[in-house]
Amino acid sequence: MFYSKNLKKIKQIKHCFFSRKGGFSRGIYKGLNCGKGSKDNKANVKKNLKFVSKKIKVKLDNLKLMHQTHSNKVIVISKNNKNSKNFYSDALITNIKGYALGVVTADCVPIILCDSKNQLIGCIHAGWKGALSGIIENTIKKFKKLNSKNKILASVGPCIGQKSYEVDINFYRKFIVKSKKNKIYFLKKNNAKKLFNLRKYVNDKLLKFNVKVDNVKHDTFKEKDKFFSYRRSQKLKEKDYGRCISVISLSRHKIS
Repeated sequence: MFYSKNLKKIKQIKHCFFSRKGGFSRGIYKGLNCGKGSKDNKANVKKNLKFVSKKIKVKLDNLKLMHQTHSNKVIVISKNNKNSKNFYSDALITNIKGYALGVVTADCVPIILCDSKNQLIGCIHAGWKGALSGIIENTIKKFKKLNSKNKILASVGPCIGQKSYEVDINFYRKFIVKSKKNKIYFLKKNNAKKLFNLRKYVNDKLLKFNVKVDNVKHDTFKEKDKFFSYRRSQKLKEKDYGRCISVISLSRHKIS
C-alpha cells in the first residue's frame, strides 16, 4: 500500500494506491486483483474489493468504480445517480461523504485528487489514449466548474516507467500531430522504437492547471511482485492480467 505525502496531510480523506499484495486471487491474478473486467473468479474479485472497502472504511456498495473505456468522459456522482452500478467513464468526482472512488490500472496512470477547499474528491484513469484525448483537462475543468475557488491536490500513482514503455513510430506520430512540443516525452531507442514517458506527460497536464502534484514513483512493469502489468502479461503470453486499485474516500467530517 502506497500513499501520497500531500493527501496524507488532509485528515478528512482516506486514500491508498494498493499494490497486488494480499488478497484472495490465485494463478496469474495472485493477490489483490480488483479488476471486475478480468477473467478472474468473480467471488475472489468481490472478496478483494471487500478488503479494500474495509481498509478505506466505507461500505462495499459505497466504493464506486468505473467501466473504463480509455475515453475523456468525466462523471460527477451526485445524490441523483449515486446508486447507479454503471459509470462508463475514465474519471469520477463526488462530494458525497462516506463514499469512495476507485480506479483500476495495470500500467496506465491512476490519479487521485482532492479539492480541499470544497470537499470534492476525484479519480482519473489516464492511459495514453485518455491522456491524449483530454481526460485530465476535462476532469480539472469539471472541478473548477463545480467551484471556481478551489485548492486541488493530485497524486500520480504507480504506472509503467519510461524505460519499460517501448512504442513504435505510429504511436509517436499521434502525439506529434497533436503538438510538436510532445517530442520531449520520447527518447529514441532505435530507428523503429521510442520510449514514452507517460508519467511526465500526465504530470505536465496537471501542472498547467496549477494543480499541486506529488508522485508515488513505481514502475508497474518492472516490479512484478508489487504490481499487475498489461505489458508484462503480453510479453509472457499470459491469457489475461490482474488490475491494482487506487482509492480515495471522503469521510463524514469536514475537510479543514
